[in-house]
Amino acid sequence: MTVTLLLEPLPADARIDDLASTFREVPADAPALRVGELSTQRGDGVFETISVTDGHAQETGPHLDRLRNSAVICELPEPNLAQWRAAIAAAVALLPARGEFALKLVLSRGVEHGPAPTAWLHAAPAADFARVREQGISVVTLDRGYAHDAAAKAPWLLLGAKTLSYATNMAALREARRRGADDTIFVSSDGFVMEGPTSSVILRHGEVYSTPAPSGAILHGTTQMSLFDHLAETGRTTEYRDVRVEELSTADAVWLVSSVRLAAGVTELDGAVFPYDADETRAFNDYLLTPRD
Repeated sequence: MTVTLLLEPLPADARIDDLASTFREVPADAPALRVGELSTQRGDGVFETISVTDGHAQETGPHLDRLRNSAVICELPEPNLAQWRAAIAAAVALLPARGEFALKLVLSRGVEHGPAPTAWLHAAPAADFARVREQGISVVTLDRGYAHDAAAKAPWLLLGAKTLSYATNMAALREARRRGADDTIFVSSDGFVMEGPTSSVILRHGEVYSTPAPSGAILHGTTQMSLFDHLAETGRTTEYRDVRVEELSTADAVWLVSSVRLAAGVTELDGAVFPYDADETRAFNDYLLTPRD
């Protein structure tokens, strides 16, 4: 089952009592976007993907905050978060009460020379990630092609925004598979760990869990933030810092975490067998499957 809602984007400060009147459902077999839509022609827009688990949209607040931040970076009209929250609730209400779904939010610049941006959300069944959650993944490191401080020097690269321009990320995943791996970890040209194409990186050294500091070149992961909150609440030590590439091979365990796949432990790194903590990975995913706002 899929659900698509088209929004008439409201100004960020607009207050309307009947928010449901500002979006509408589009049947699966009906046209939804115009040919001139810049999201499809140029990738000129931003997005978020929210996991819906057993009727609950996970981390809605952090995802909407990041959508707004991406819009600001890309000089798009700031989204009305109350409208988006209402649309998310409406979409979730149309989905089955059990199961996992991926809910994608998109804010585009619209049709070229058009009067307004385009906005929609689309929900579809999530892929079955049971195997990778339980058995882990193999990864390779790939050079991202810029230094870890590139965002400060070249803000026009929009590195801190979750944009629709995902061709490079998808190409990196294809390259990983050509090398016999499931996924990749991007590293900067000056030797620092960054993130996965669709995930955040978490390392464990002893009793300390670390993740690359969320600079303008690294997207601050909503799932990673939630998991760090959980670790801190249960007495574990977490830290944000610059992580050198060579620290990957010295870690006791490494995970790639994301909104829909959740936590996937690394079992192989650049062709070498890597220590995999099945028990902790299972505990991470047990937590990540619980309702989280």
